[in-house]
Amino acid sequence: MNTERVRIPFGPATTAEETVEGLDLSGRKAIVTGASSGIGVETARALARAGADVTLAVRDTAKGEKVAAGIVESRGNAHVHVAPLDLSALDSIDAFVASWHGPLDILVNNAGIMATPEWRTTEGWEMQFATNHLGHFALALGLHDALAAAGHARVVVVSSVGHVNGDVIWDDIHFEKNPYDAWQAYSQSKTANVLFAVEAAGRWAGDGITVNSLNPGRIWSTGLSRHMSAPPASFEPGSSDGVSVKDAPQGAATSTFLAASPLVDGVTGKYFEDCREAAPHTPGLRRGFAAYAVDPDAAARLWRMSLDMIDNAARRGGA
Repeated sequence: MNTERVRIPFGPATTAEETVEGLDLSGRKAIVTGASSGIGVETARALARAGADVTLAVRDTAKGEKVAAGIVESRGNAHVHVAPLDLSALDSIDAFVASWHGPLDILVNNAGIMATPEWRTTEGWEMQFATNHLGHFALALGLHDALAAAGHARVVVVSSVGHVNGDVIWDDIHFEKNPYDAWQAYSQSKTANVLFAVEAAGRWAGDGITVNSLNPGRIWSTGLSRHMSAPPASFEPGSSDGVSVKDAPQGAATSTFLAASPLVDGVTGKYFEDCREAAPHTPGLRRGFAAYAVDPDAAARLWRMSLDMIDNAARRGGA
């Protein structure tokens, strides 16, 4: 399905709650990772407004509880829950999956970190790749049966226009050979998000699960930018830019659109921005998708590598 054949009444200034106006998500269960700040909060708030049963999957559960209480009070939906989830720790992901019961209609892989110092997980994995990609990969695989049981479930993967700055560093994903570069690490993790959506869409189509990725736009006011003092000059110096600058409610709009709108029923394996299917990236503009991020062979390769990393870590943990 080509969404451009359908009139999409949304654009860069659309807010998350506007994308769900008039929709009834009662009876549908949703998980939003990283929903204690930024666009994660706005995504959860909009889904709850439409009547969904929403779980905030967060590292800081105390902060999550405050957010949940605010959503319940402001939206009148008591079905808002909080559960602990640390995407950089496989045991935390396993515990979250084990605690989930019943079908799952919507999974929004929203949490992320950006341009961090050189941090590593207990497995030695580079932290941005581990959190932004591997953690969400393990989570989605663990919840696959719940998604399949729902019928017509949706997985929404928050990537970034930052993916156009670099492909996966296939021979040195975890910077074991070369000096660590915070922006290269971020870019490859966001490319990995898009590649995951491409491969999962194909693998899970028979289960009635759609998987799409997105660029939320530039939202510097969220916690994602806490490790940097200013926007990076290294992002295509001299470019005419073109990326949409948004506040948090606007930044969450494409996520909620993909999670809930009937306008994208059956759409899968695509990359969106401003609530529309994106075009290929044009050098000099910070919009669109890079060719390497939607390459099916690369997507299959990343899936196999990610499985190997997680399986090897599990074997070491059980030894």
